[in-house]
Amino acid sequence: MSTVALVLVLTGVMLNAAAQLLIKAGAETAGRFSFTLGNLWQAGLHFALQWQILLGLACYAVSVVVWILALTRVQVSMAYPMISLGYVVTAFAAWWLFGEALTAQKLLGIAIIIVGVILVARS
Repeated sequence: MSTVALVLVLTGVMLNAAAQLLIKAGAETAGRFSFTLGNLWQAGLHFALQWQILLGLACYAVSVVVWILALTRVQVSMAYPMISLGYVVTAFAAWWLFGEALTAQKLLGIAIIIVGVILVARS
């Protein structure tokens, strides 16, 4: 894989992870609410106006463009498994930003993902 292709794939992964984290941050501002017909519109409007959620959606949009550029240079069977690196980035960022637990089981899963990506990249 060329350097440009690798940068595009990793940029797409990072944008996707950033989108997830931003949307989580925006969702945290509203907290939990009950799903009733009466408050559905108000809650939806509240979520739609959160800058973190809007920025997260923008990251998704840019990641699609970056991903299209990546797929013009890399086989999808090689590029797509690399998306799983987003799980690694997101798990550590969620631990750091939101205090989410990084259990031994999660860390083992992350290690397996990394080994899998390395194997796919070397094939």
